[in-house]
Amino acid sequence: MIHLKINGQDIEIKEGSSVLKAADMAGVKVPALCFNEELGHFTSCMLCLVKDANNGRLFPSCSMTSTEGMSVITDDDEIFEARQTGLELLLSEHIGDCEGPCQVACPAHMEIPQMNRLIASGKFTEALKLVKRDIALPAILGRICPAPCEGACHRKSLDTSVSICLLKRFVGDENDLHPYDPLPLNGKKVAVIGAGPAGLAAAYYLQLNGFQAVIFDKKDKPGGMLRTDLKPELLPLDILDKEIDSILKIGVVFEGGKHFDALTFQAIREEYDSVVIATGIHFDEIKKWGPTTVAKGIEADLHSYATSLPGVFAIGNSLRPSRLAVRSVGQGKEVAYSVAQYLACEVPKGEPRLFNSHFGKLLKSEFSEYLKESDGKERINVEKYKGYTEEEAMAEARRCLHCDCRDIENCKLKDFSGLYHANQRRFMGTERKSITKYFAHRIVYEPLKCIKCGICVRMTSKYQEKFGFSFIGRGFDVVIGVPFNETVEAGLAETSEKVAKACPTGALSLKD
Repeated sequence: MIHLKINGQDIEIKEGSSVLKAADMAGVKVPALCFNEELGHFTSCMLCLVKDANNGRLFPSCSMTSTEGMSVITDDDEIFEARQTGLELLLSEHIGDCEGPCQVACPAHMEIPQMNRLIASGKFTEALKLVKRDIALPAILGRICPAPCEGACHRKSLDTSVSICLLKRFVGDENDLHPYDPLPLNGKKVAVIGAGPAGLAAAYYLQLNGFQAVIFDKKDKPGGMLRTDLKPELLPLDILDKEIDSILKIGVVFEGGKHFDALTFQAIREEYDSVVIATGIHFDEIKKWGPTTVAKGIEADLHSYATSLPGVFAIGNSLRPSRLAVRSVGQGKEVAYSVAQYLACEVPKGEPRLFNSHFGKLLKSEFSEYLKESDGKERINVEKYKGYTEEEAMAEARRCLHCDCRDIENCKLKDFSGLYHANQRRFMGTERKSITKYFAHRIVYEPLKCIKCGICVRMTSKYQEKFGFSFIGRGFDVVIGVPFNETVEAGLAETSEKVAKACPTGALSLKD
């Protein structure tokens, strides 16, 4: 056994162990992309850099053997910057979208490509559960949303965008609208002032997370402008009532006919643990309640929606006038994060903002690559105010190009790039290579997402694949592929799923 220090902590470890292992024993998680426990070190990503406390030199902890008396620093400004730079160099050649452009364009940030995959495979209940994670009113928004997501859809470059709104409407119309059971009440009460789309969404997500949400509105029925300003042909009242009822049924309380002035508002603040203002456009009235205001509405933090009043948040048209209901619904979801953070005595920051790789528009040479797993037929259009049948919904969903990352939940490159605030554009050139996709067994291989960590090469060698993966070429032109011009299917004949699960970037990922 040998003795060393990790960030000043004394560690005893077996002789021959790496510094990375010693740090892990000390409870310190040093980031690494090319290291794999089963395969050992390779030293290519240089993300596991640490510092020798005695001489100030940086070294890769995965390949450095621990020595007696060593003292190691695992995190300081210099190490942070070195890891950040290393990630930015890797990202400069990593071409792929973490999130589909449709999801980025959606104000509620709904996982649209995943919804499409579920609908295409007939998993309608699972699709509804996915949609309701981000959209509290899918049947309503599927009828009235102007669909900014469809404007960003990559399919639009080929012919016409996927009919995302109609698919969302189908999921809401055809399924039970109660896919989640709320958490047990935690004893905290939140008042939501305003029963329009923003207030309904806020109350829904608060109630799901164990807060007793009570909605107040001056009208006798909830719905706000959804009920008063839209034609019944566009939004039938039975659809509106059904979807609002799905929110009330999980325990949200609605109190209509409630008129607010400064005294009423103050009384609500004293009675409830937090307040969400979602009143819509009532600027002169709200000014008297006390929050700081600007020309268009209440002044609030852009991410947390916190106002100048402690524990009071503002969303929807109370911030600024907008006819985009999906934006209000998205803010309702996001403000629930902030309220929960505030009531946990944390600084409200809102919904976590994650790193997102983005490569821009498709090149013409890439159309055929994305159509490999998409239906090449034209968009399925239906008569005005009419929705899809099951067969039509499945067929339209199959038009999706699946341009999001299939392994986004397990992508270490994404996680670490967010942790170290990496800038993908820092070392990126003006021109990019054309994306290619290879399908074999149950996996998708996208070479331009590869960071050449060598895990797939070492793993196919260990498990004695006949061809396996190999480094092909030299220097900046090196790529990972199958030798002897064999197919990916031949290279991963026995280990496709094992290798895909070990890939740290989503370059190799499971299709489903």
